[in-house]
Amino acid sequence: MAKILLAEDDETLRNLTRTVLEINGFEVFAYPDGELALEAFPGVSPDLVVSDINMPKLDGFGLLDAVRRLPHGTVIPFLFLSAQSERDDVTKARRLGADDLLSKPFEPVDLITAVQARLERRRMIELFDTRQAHLQTITLLANVIEARDAYTRGHVERVQQFALELGTALSWPATALATLEYGALLHDVGKIVIPEAILNKPGQLTPEEMSVIKGHTVAGAHIIQGVSHLKEARPYILYHHERWDGRGYPEGLGGESIPPEGRLLAIVDVYDALTTNRPYHKELPTREVLLFLRSGAGAHFDPVMVELFCKIQEEKLVA
Repeated sequence: MAKILLAEDDETLRNLTRTVLEINGFEVFAYPDGELALEAFPGVSPDLVVSDINMPKLDGFGLLDAVRRLPHGTVIPFLFLSAQSERDDVTKARRLGADDLLSKPFEPVDLITAVQARLERRRMIELFDTRQAHLQTITLLANVIEARDAYTRGHVERVQQFALELGTALSWPATALATLEYGALLHDVGKIVIPEAILNKPGQLTPEEMSVIKGHTVAGAHIIQGVSHLKEARPYILYHHERWDGRGYPEGLGGESIPPEGRLLAIVDVYDALTTNRPYHKELPTREVLLFLRSGAGAHFDPVMVELFCKIQEEKLVA
């Protein structure tokens, strides 16, 4: 339940506003002036402040300015309720950091619409900030792991960009693309358990060494197990080496039984591997790699996804 701090000196209007807000599911802490509201602010820790402008002791402008100076006050949405509608008042409110100004008298529906809009905007900002913080942490982790492999510098970030291009072209929803962003970065997280001597071996791997390499998918899925905000990345980590014909690993899944996240990442992972220098091959020309990907349609790769990916890359070549 969102908490609203209300400052309004008119008792009738204060009670009416409080009632409208409470009927619509908000928890309201109401005060007759800005000074009392400011004193209550730390204890209430509101999600939104609703305030009149003309009040005794501390007016709405003073309350807004004081709130913005508090440690957590800069991000709290602030909505003015005022009979004043002069340009100077609106300008001052904006300059001090008010989010909206609703003129009196107002309809209850207008108040609720304004409150919900401010709260939704704050929620989206918090989600964005949290997502950005997670991405920064995940990128750091991925780069630390990648630094152990002398041949794959920049691999996870390139794979992320290729994956986003393909996911967008497939019209995946925003929520799926957000998961794709960190799933692509984490797809090789299991390589943290592989000895560097194997990761950086310049020659052919032995069957035993290849078995160790293949274990990175299961190891990676195990590493993120129990981390709630990463669990949706599991298909990218576990299934990006499965093949359409069922000859991949770790579970030998085939066709559409392979989660779409795994099918998508299988394409972009191979594309980046072939277009960069690796211990077992030199960088190959883009068109040659695209021919190789198309030759694997229906065998190694999802035929629809791989054709779409190839077209995206070809368009970039002629742009």
